[in-house]
Amino acid sequence: MLVSFIIPHKGRIEMLAQTVASIWQQDYPAELFEIIVVTHNHDLDPSVLSATDGRQVKLVFQTADKTISASRNIGVNHAQGEYLAFLDADVELSNNWINAMLAELNKEPERVLVSAMQKCHNNAPPLEKIRTALSNAEIDCYLRFLPGRNLFLARETFFAAGQFPEHLITCEDYYFTDQVHKHGKLYYSSAATYIHLGEDKVLGEMYKKEIWRGQSNIQSIKGRNIPLSEIPSFLVPVWIAFFAIATLISLLFTSTDMALASLFATILPIVIYAFRLYKLPTNTVSYWQILKFYLVYFPARIVGTFGGVIKVVELKQQ
Repeated sequence: MLVSFIIPHKGRIEMLAQTVASIWQQDYPAELFEIIVVTHNHDLDPSVLSATDGRQVKLVFQTADKTISASRNIGVNHAQGEYLAFLDADVELSNNWINAMLAELNKEPERVLVSAMQKCHNNAPPLEKIRTALSNAEIDCYLRFLPGRNLFLARETFFAAGQFPEHLITCEDYYFTDQVHKHGKLYYSSAATYIHLGEDKVLGEMYKKEIWRGQSNIQSIKGRNIPLSEIPSFLVPVWIAFFAIATLISLLFTSTDMALASLFATILPIVIYAFRLYKLPTNTVSYWQILKFYLVYFPARIVGTFGGVIKVVELKQQ
């Protein structure tokens, strides 16, 4: 069974090379998988992605205006595999990834999409550990959504789900896996692992990325069903923004009691989210580190979400 790896790429070549190297090292027959890299880097030298035995990736050059979804869809057009493996260009797979994903996908007839579990570097900083704990909040179970860093499914399922949504800049994986969910179950497995090489390491870096990640939050709602479990992710940023503004207004009008009440309402969901993560079995980080994470995460999401709405409105008015 031929497996086609499809990797959209822009920018960093070093992490892409590590990603591809981890694929070449799979415990799976070399003639039964291929690697397609769809890149915005037109000066990318294919030799840096070659296997030690001379095997080559298929390079597809893409224009800078195309979204990550468009790159993935174009990659499929160049793929021959019966199975499709979508990876980000900054993940390092365990050697058993292909064998484990094939086994997990075909273990139950209702399974249509599987993904491997994230693990940390040995010397991971607190922020990477927090991110990994969040990814592994639920393991070896069925989920409603799966992140796009490593996805494995049959080719026919990909087309039945309508391919990746090219109109979304971010959140495309939530939209796509929700469409796949209409055709069966999504399974998050510990049978194989990956390291997210590009995982956030410091809060300042994370803040900028979360603004970017949040820009398609509202757009991603259109065309899919929203489960009750996802509703807080949309309401909490609005809650925090509303009461933060109320706190500032109360201070301007020297209403101390109202300011304190609004400040309490602003901080309350952040404290609750931090405590929930702190109590996860997979967490190894102090409560203070987690609280700092959410104190940065939510403001960035608020800026990104509202910024994305403004962009959509501006585009419609043009």
